[in-house]
Amino acid sequence: MAGVATLGFLITLEIVARRYGLQGPMTHQVQEVIFAPKSGPLLYASMALMMVVLTWRQRFIAVGAAIGIDVVFLLVRWAVDARTTGGHPFGNGALWVILGCAVIAVTRRTGRERVLLLKGVGLGLLLVAGRKTGDTWLLITSKTRPAVLDQYLATADHALGNPSWLVGRVVTATGSIGFNFLDFVYGQLAVAAVVVALYQLRHVAVERRFPRHHLVRTFLVIGLLGPAIYMIFPVVGPVFAYANGTEHWAAVSLWAETHPTGHWAVADLWPETPPPINAPHRMPFDEITPRNCMPSLHTAWAVAIFIHTRQGPRVLRFAGTFWLIATLVATLGFGYHYGVDLIAGVVFTLTVEAALRAYDRGWDRSGIQLVAYGATVFAALLVSYRCLPLEMAEHPWVYGPLLILAMTSVVYGYVRTTTLWEPRTASERQPEPQPEPV
Repeated sequence: MAGVATLGFLITLEIVARRYGLQGPMTHQVQEVIFAPKSGPLLYASMALMMVVLTWRQRFIAVGAAIGIDVVFLLVRWAVDARTTGGHPFGNGALWVILGCAVIAVTRRTGRERVLLLKGVGLGLLLVAGRKTGDTWLLITSKTRPAVLDQYLATADHALGNPSWLVGRVVTATGSIGFNFLDFVYGQLAVAAVVVALYQLRHVAVERRFPRHHLVRTFLVIGLLGPAIYMIFPVVGPVFAYANGTEHWAAVSLWAETHPTGHWAVADLWPETPPPINAPHRMPFDEITPRNCMPSLHTAWAVAIFIHTRQGPRVLRFAGTFWLIATLVATLGFGYHYGVDLIAGVVFTLTVEAALRAYDRGWDRSGIQLVAYGATVFAALLVSYRCLPLEMAEHPWVYGPLLILAMTSVVYGYVRTTTLWEPRTASERQPEPQPEPV
């Protein structure tokens, strides 16, 4: 049922994309079987996820086969002088291995072994399909939402002290070194998630079953629900709406070449000058830039990584904390998001994570209350950003703490409730009362 539902969603998205003259996620994925893949590292990360169901011998064979196939593709492209512009020179081999395991599962496996291998294949393909689906969603938002609400968020962001402007000046001052470091962290978020997921799924090959809850599930649900909110609250971000990106980033990266949208900006203010406090209104924007700010899904995914590393070893916990902090700095410092986007992203993630955990353990009163409260706070944030931005900007010492308090209350509720859900160890259990001697 899950496979049929996913396939139906992909087909629907493919049809919608075709109506706007775009290639859908299924077309992009099929092309990567032969042509230079745009998601080369992600394909190998997906193959790594799939290999959690294999034995060590089978893993070595799979990796060797993937590398060998990529070498053949490289030689053929070199021989025919094929261009790989816009794609990676590797990745086809990993996709071929994943598809080959699917064929082996159907033709050479039976019973539980077939189901387990197909689950591994599905997990790997879902990670890539999620990326392709997200890219298509973003293109659709740019085509279907000609007007954006950036002025509302920029005005509401005064309640938080305009953090994107502040962090943007700091990142600009670091020059190419700081930019390239943060850009690496920002761009490799999916690879970091795979590392955490591999730790969580490390016993699958031995136990012959998947755990009830792991990071990949949260990532996929966030990626599925988030773009739907983009359609309701279209926002492009401060570096697009309030800056001429060509002037700001040309000295430190290729950013200006890949984001030629500065002429649509309402003014060249970011990151030096905070926007003035005026009555906000919708403003038209181009049909290229994705409306992918509200909520910040990079923040959402980084928070999910942080949550799922709390039960791991110390090095994994440190890595999760580092990735969260660096992602937040990059998200604001690159001008991709406003501060209010990040608050909404945190609340959004905790609500999704709470819903998945409540579903796994069986819905009870505590789970329903936590999810309902998180959803209510998230909806209240969106309504306040849309209806009260001017009041928030004029009274920052009132609304700023209220925004932080609203987010903190969801964090506290999540930690308190999920802690009660965790089974206590034997040392934590209270000893049973002994009967008094007669």
